[in-house]
Amino acid sequence: MNAPLLVDAHHHLWDLSRRPQPWLGDPAAASIRRTFTPDDLRSTATHPIADRRLHGTVVVQCIADVAETEDLLALAEREPLIQAVVGWADLTSPAIGDVLDQLLAGPGGTYLRSLRHLVQGETDPNWLQRPDVERGLGAARDRGLRYDVLVRAHQLDQAIRLAERFPDLPQVLDHAGKPDIARKDIEGWERGIRRLAAHPHVVCKVSGLITEADHTHWTTADIRPVWDVLVSAFGPGRLMFGSDWPVVDLAGGWNRWAATVDDLLTGWSESDIDALLAGTATAFYGLAPVAGEGDTKARTS
Repeated sequence: MNAPLLVDAHHHLWDLSRRPQPWLGDPAAASIRRTFTPDDLRSTATHPIADRRLHGTVVVQCIADVAETEDLLALAEREPLIQAVVGWADLTSPAIGDVLDQLLAGPGGTYLRSLRHLVQGETDPNWLQRPDVERGLGAARDRGLRYDVLVRAHQLDQAIRLAERFPDLPQVLDHAGKPDIARKDIEGWERGIRRLAAHPHVVCKVSGLITEADHTHWTTADIRPVWDVLVSAFGPGRLMFGSDWPVVDLAGGWNRWAATVDDLLTGWSESDIDALLAGTATAFYGLAPVAGEGDTKARTS
């Protein structure tokens, strides 16, 4: 019988000798200001969740640079651990369609499954509703891509409007919309989450939560209220596990987050556990099922 699967639906990789990551200049990021490779992830991600060990991942862009996306796609083509890439392209560009076509036809292009932009850093409260952005989103939709929504809690209205205006574009909310766990201020976030979850084509990543908590002193009890809201709003079938490694190292690391998720899954049915740990990500990103250890990496288009 095949072993149950564990997919990390959100992590990052970067090689500072090849491509700078300017955001790592923040003093708070000093501990992760180095190169991170797939081998680093393999050696780090050792804690099982519900007796499952990591078998596949989705790697996500960090910077607004098509060249980084090209690097990630080329890496996915030769790296068995990576099953999909969330890339970046300038949604506002009149040439967005051509750029996406080039990415999809280039090395590793079949691994491009979704796009993401750091909307969390945009000051325009209607950035996702800009006509040029919507044109770009339409180009992504027309090519069978999905969209990763990266917003903070106070920007959830944008995500809700996006869901309303693009019911035929599969969307996933990264890091659960970044609730303010450190200050235990989640009431407004919860209202937004429940409105967003009313749109069935939107799913959610249970990722990045411990970096929104007190990095040094958080406990499972701090995470549980947010977890409970997400489970109530989306249901297990629309949630997916993600680590946000190596950023998660700022608040305890991959294994501590995995142990926390393992604890939070206590009492869940096997089918619900499977959805959160593998099924939702596999369906959303169109990942190739992996039959077992030692199998050749499957390819999907």
